Amino acid sequence: MSIISVTTSLFFVLNALGNVPFFVGILSGYTAKKQRKIIVREMVIALFILVCFNFFGHQILGVLGIDPCVVGIAGGTLLFLIALSMIFPKRNHLKAPNREPFIFPLAIPAVAGPGAITAVMIYSQQAQNAFWMLLPLGLAWLCSSLILLASSNIKLFLGQKGLIACERLGGMVISLIAVQMFTTGVMGLFDKCQIGAQTPVEKQTSLHQ
Repeated sequence: MSIISVTTSLFFVLNALGNVPFFVGILSGYTAKKQRKIIVREMVIALFILVCFNFFGHQILGVLGIDPCVVGIAGGTLLFLIALSMIFPKRNHLKAPNREPFIFPLAIPAVAGPGAITAVMIYSQQAQNAFWMLLPLGLAWLCSSLILLASSNIKLFLGQKGLIACERLGGMVISLIAVQMFTTGVMGLFDKCQIGAQTPVEKQTSLHQ
C-alpha cells in the first residue's frame, strides 16, 4: 500500500462531496460563521473517533474473538452497500434540527460512519503500523474538511447535478475498494482454513517452503 492510494481510498470513503448537500441542509438555519464553527468541531470529533479505531479497533476485535479476515469480508460487503447507495441515491427532504447538531448526525454517521471506521481498521491491519496510518488518514480528513467548510460555495458552483455526478463517481471507486477488501478477506480466511486442516508434517513442510 502507498500513502497516495490509502489517502485516496479514505477520501472517497469519507464521501465529503456526497455529504455537501446533507451538511448544507442541516446547517441552513445558521450564519456562515456559525456553520464553520460547527463543521470544524464535528470534523475534529470524527477524526478523534477514527484515530481511536485505528489504534484500538483490533484490540476490540480480539476481545470479541473476531478474525481480521472476517472484518475484511464484512467491511467489503458494507462498503459495497454504501457504494450502491451513492450510485443509486434516494433523495430525502432534509429538515434542519431544532437543536444545534452535536456528534450526531454530522460527525457520526455522516463522516465517521461504519464504512469509514471499517476501512480505517482494515488498512491499519494491512499496514501493521497504526502510526503509519495517521498520515493518509490525516490527509484524507484535511481534504474532506476543506470541502465541507466550502460546502455552500461548492453547491452553488457545481449545482445539484454536479454533486450527484461526483457522488456517483465516488460510489464507483468505493465499489472497487469494497470488492478488493471482500476478496482479500475471503482469500485470507481460506488460507487459514487450509493451514488448520493440514497435518503437523504438512504444516512443517509449508513453513519450510
